[in-house]
This record gives sequence, structure tokens and C-alpha cells, in this order.
Amino acid sequence: MTTPTSRTPGLSAPAQAATDAAGLSADAQLERLRHRLAAAAEDADLLDVGYTTTDSPFGPLLLAATREGLVRLAFAREDHDAVLVRLAERVSPRVLRAPARLDGVRRQLDEYFAGRRRDFAVALDLRLSSGFRRTVLDHLRVLPYGRTETYTEVARATASPRAVRAVGSACATNPVPVVVPCHRVLRSDGSPGGYVGGLAVKAGLLALEARTAAEDYRSQDR
Repeated sequence: MTTPTSRTPGLSAPAQAATDAAGLSADAQLERLRHRLAAAAEDADLLDVGYTTTDSPFGPLLLAATREGLVRLAFAREDHDAVLVRLAERVSPRVLRAPARLDGVRRQLDEYFAGRRRDFAVALDLRLSSGFRRTVLDHLRVLPYGRTETYTEVARATASPRAVRAVGSACATNPVPVVVPCHRVLRSDGSPGGYVGGLAVKAGLLALEARTAAEDYRSQDR
């Protein structure tokens, strides 16, 4: 006697029969359905913001991208659900889980956290940052791997030497941390200052880059 299975919401009877025959779990069926919906929305130009989550040494990260590029990277402490709500309010309500759109970003983040990548080559959509904050982010995008600057130095470099606190605000509201490396900005006394992912994450990112840069130097010196 065959045990009846429950219908996965949104899945047609033939599709349900096919997935049942393939022995897929309910979770796998839902994941397959999400992929199909995301692909259909992308093809129909109905997907404005695609998102996914990815693991990192510092906990799960939320990644979201428009057609222009990566628009948001959020640490778990920012509350991923709340971040998605704000994206729906500020960018578009057409938000859907679409991992394929973020495959390239996920791969480059994995390489970065493994110490195999120094620079990110991903398109960015920085619409969530404007004015002086955007100017600061543009400067930070070219701050080299393993290097740090103080908030004061960044203010001077952006032709606003008295805007030290505004530099801190720009870093604190950076919509795509790690990729735009605001963790490389320190206080003038060398202390870390704040970080959207928490001070432990900031220290961890700086330690990762220092360790990798030191390994690069030793390998070149041989």
C-alpha cells in the first residue's frame, strides 16, 4: 500500500508526482519550486531583487542583488528578515530568493575567506548610499587589501578633512561590507572603532588579511 504524500504548496499534480517518484523530500521539493519560480520571474523581468544566504567564518551572510549588481550584504546580527523588508521598501517589493543570481558573489566570498582572493570583481549597486557616504565608499573600494587607514585619513582623502564623524557614519551604513572594505578603517589611536558586523568580526577580517599578506611577503622573499 502506497503512503499518500501531501501536496507541496504551489506544485502542480504532475510535478508533485514527478518529485514523489524521484524520492525528493518536502524540503527538496520546495527548494526546487523556489528555483523554478526565481527562474520564471527572472525570465519575465519580474525579479528586481534576488537574494540568498551563504555561510562564512563569521556566521551566515545575506546577499541581495539587483540587475545592476550586489546591493546588500548583511551579517546575521542585522536581522536578515528586517533587511529584506527594508530592501522591499527602498528598492522594490519584487524580492525573491534567487541563489543563482548570487553564485559569483558567493564564490568570491569563499575565496576571500580562504585567503585566496585579494580583490572582489563583482558589479555593485550602491543606490542605498548617496552623497558624502557614497564618496567614502568609492574611496574604500580602492583601499588595498591588508592596508588600513584612519577615519581622519579617509576624511582628508575625500577632500573633507573636518568630516571625520561623517566618515564613521558612512562606514557604519555601508550596505555591502566586506566587499567594500570599511573594516580597514580604524581610529587614529589604532583601536578598531565600530563595525556593522561587530568588533570581533572586524578584528577577524583584519587578522585574516594581515596573515595572508604576511604569507604573500614570505613567499616572495624565498
